[in-house]
Amino acid sequence: MNYKRKPFSPSRGALAALALVAAVSAPAALGAPAGTYALDRGEAAFIAARDAWRNGERVRLARQVDALQGHPLQAWAEYWSLRLRLEDGDATGVADYLARHSGAYLAEKLRGDWLRTLGKAADWESFRRELPPLVLPDTEVSCYAAQAAGTPEMVRPLWTGGQDLPQACEALVDALVAAGNLTVEEVWQRVRRLFEAKRVGAARSAAAYLPAGEGFDGRGLESIAQAPTRLLDKPPAGFAAKRGGREMMLFAVQRAARSDPQDAARRFVRIETQFSVEERAYAWGQIAMQAAQRHLPEALDWYGRTTGTVLSDEQLAWQVRAALRVHDWGAVRRAIAAMPPALSVQPDWTYWQGRALAATGHAEEARALFLKIGGQPNFYGNLADEELGRNIEVPPRAAAPSTEELALASVNPGFQRALALLRTDMRIEGVREWVWSLRGMDDRALLAAAELARRHEIWDRAINTADRTRNQHDYSLRYIAPFSEQVRPKANLLALDNGWVYGLMRQESRFVMNAKSSVGAKGLMQLMPATAKWVAQKIKLDNYHPSRVTEMDTNVTLGTNYMKMVLDSLDNHPVLASAAYNAGPGRARRWRADRPLEGAIYAETIPFSETRDYVKKVMSNAVYYNTLFEGRPQSLKARLGVIRARGQGENGVEQLP
Repeated sequence: MNYKRKPFSPSRGALAALALVAAVSAPAALGAPAGTYALDRGEAAFIAARDAWRNGERVRLARQVDALQGHPLQAWAEYWSLRLRLEDGDATGVADYLARHSGAYLAEKLRGDWLRTLGKAADWESFRRELPPLVLPDTEVSCYAAQAAGTPEMVRPLWTGGQDLPQACEALVDALVAAGNLTVEEVWQRVRRLFEAKRVGAARSAAAYLPAGEGFDGRGLESIAQAPTRLLDKPPAGFAAKRGGREMMLFAVQRAARSDPQDAARRFVRIETQFSVEERAYAWGQIAMQAAQRHLPEALDWYGRTTGTVLSDEQLAWQVRAALRVHDWGAVRRAIAAMPPALSVQPDWTYWQGRALAATGHAEEARALFLKIGGQPNFYGNLADEELGRNIEVPPRAAAPSTEELALASVNPGFQRALALLRTDMRIEGVREWVWSLRGMDDRALLAAAELARRHEIWDRAINTADRTRNQHDYSLRYIAPFSEQVRPKANLLALDNGWVYGLMRQESRFVMNAKSSVGAKGLMQLMPATAKWVAQKIKLDNYHPSRVTEMDTNVTLGTNYMKMVLDSLDNHPVLASAAYNAGPGRARRWRADRPLEGAIYAETIPFSETRDYVKKVMSNAVYYNTLFEGRPQSLKARLGVIRARGQGENGVEQLP
């Protein structure tokens, strides 16, 4: 599409705001770990305000609000001050703040806080007045809204789904119970979902809604969770007479299946005649899914015994994966056909249904499905394109943002606050401000915002923002490749594919140098401390200390060397090595089959959802990076290849951390 743009001359206000952004968030500071740069006066005042907020020091916080006059982060200090007032039941100043910051992330956040305060006070008149401008109500606010509207039915899907329920939602459940509108079956379904989620205490609380005659007192649940086979070996006399007794046994079956599905199946067979058709099917559904996740050959047979119960989306997905693992394309077709429409139309199941149709002689039907997802820039879209005979290419690069478009992005108050928050080491808050500010933007505005992030070296925001465009794209921003002078020589020295290295880094950290995961992995390549130490010793890295692991050069040196080690030890296959990098070499090896397995099927049947998603994204990332690096189309199917049978091409896997 061609555009004609009017000549643009930035106003004094725009230029001043642009200068403010540059001063507040210089790229060198944003790219450095916290504490390695000098704070300016405004930033120091903001950090003091943050400390005062956290300590509940209202007077000190008020002083910092005054000190931040004119600073992008003054709005945050004001927000904290108003939050403290709300905790005291004082809403003075809230309405004025919402009016001044209408449409901003902080206005949405404060309105939600105010609505929760009003809901707790049961001030329904004020609640109903202030609710409409809220864009994204959370579960608690939604439940207060249902209380205000007198519509307790709203809580039913939350209840049966096993979701955590805040106190506002529990009041709705109580209203359903009082009106006789919560069935015994719905209570049992919640108890089951909570058992499956290993939330025994919450399951006991849910069971309190059962009628007294149901025979479920919840005693001994923890001991069943710890040693379920004891109950299965010695069932209580007469347990089958009441639903509660049978559900306790089903809980034991479910827990036993987590450890050993084959053993759980043997034990359940001895007692299954004492259960209803639905209860037997439920038990086999639990056993079958655990078997599928362990790639056991019995999984499909056990899935065949689940008629009479409603399988969860996860159970249905693993039924398909069990069929893929043994190349039973007919079973793949039937399992996907049995999925709810909202699940079966997702790209993964659309692709595999297309493959199953093609394998069973229905080429035109398969092609129609591939056309539905072809062109999507993801793992399944890539594979569908190749099934259609298309190359995987990057779309034409959109025109660079104009001076006008960049100036508008630079003066966006949400972006200004996000940049300032990132500089003061408030990444979560900065990301939320940034994402909120992207709402409703067209492709041109998104590209300008992505370029703004790139210029400030906030690589993750550049990627995620460019990822949102619908018609005009810049894949050099979607698949940004910073630090090339440091990364490429290390990859080349180890004969590693540059696209794969960058694809892995993009997935690991989005190039945030001081990124730290919830389990302690650090840096660009998200190295665990023990792994980093082990690799440093192996390669005899001079002067290594754990504190250096987030340094870019050290992190990339250790990370690329570990990639090389896992690649060499696992048949030189990048799919296996990617799985090993995320979940450990031992697991990647165990997930292989006794016969050759298509790389896409190996990836699809990885038991850990995080690793499964990770491997798919790393491999698709690698295709796009190499398309950009080499300037020619790439093949994802060729990269996925075939995983040889277990044990072939393995060398020293057991020695790797």
